[in-house]
Amino acid sequence: MVAGAGRSSRTVLVTGAAGGLGSIMVRALLSDGHRVAGADADDAALGALSESLGRPPGLLAIACDLAAPAACREAVQATVAAFGSLHAVINNAGIGSRSVPAARVQSQPALDEIPCDVWDRFFAINTRAPMLLCQEALPFMRAAQWGRIVNVTTSFRSMLNALPYGASKAALECMSAVWARELGQLGIGVNVLVPGGPTDTAFVPDIGMARSSMLRPEIMAAPIRWLLSDSSDGFHGRRITAARWPDGGVGVEAAVVASRPIGWPELAGDAVWGHAPTAAENGGAST
Repeated sequence: MVAGAGRSSRTVLVTGAAGGLGSIMVRALLSDGHRVAGADADDAALGALSESLGRPPGLLAIACDLAAPAACREAVQATVAAFGSLHAVINNAGIGSRSVPAARVQSQPALDEIPCDVWDRFFAINTRAPMLLCQEALPFMRAAQWGRIVNVTTSFRSMLNALPYGASKAALECMSAVWARELGQLGIGVNVLVPGGPTDTAFVPDIGMARSSMLRPEIMAAPIRWLLSDSSDGFHGRRITAARWPDGGVGVEAAVVASRPIGWPELAGDAVWGHAPTAAENGGAST
């Protein structure tokens, strides 16, 4: 049995499709027979990906800059026009430290060293684009009475130590928890998927760590295949750490081992008002 066993063929929109993590997920989903619309700002890299796969008919390349709201709408429209449906959105596109002015790539910029336009672009791509894409995709998921939203955020360590990247991904994490509560009852699973640490892709700059000791991007394949399968029905409101996915693991058992609730709900215990969220309020149990 493969990680994506128990599946139907779906239409999936993957953003950041030409990058290290994105290309791995595109390949994995195509191998399971899904139709994939891959969106990326790098037209040449998209072409290279398609060429390396033999230009399969099940792959639609969409070159766009998701910082523009119109591009988010057009990406969904292009997907539906090509395949006649849209069942899932994988929000993987993002910009990181390489998009901070060159002098700041190797260090955390001080508060007064982050240009307003750089801050705005981080949030436009890493936070706003996922919201707009999901808004556009929801009517098609509701019509199908089945859907998946998978948001790629980052580690808690990065959220607390890397600006503006960490703040933009922390916002996406919070949004994911809210969406899980709202959409889970509609048959639309909302989950977060992260590698689990620095991953050997072009997205991660030189951080003084040997590339050979970083995580391999291929670890994203098994969990994304399962999340897009029928056997993941009812699994929502969870943060899967791909590096914790058991080797050869399949099904909800592997997902439970590799996951925890989206966000860090235990922090609610510090509040002096209200109450700590129940499992249902935090997005539901694992199944």
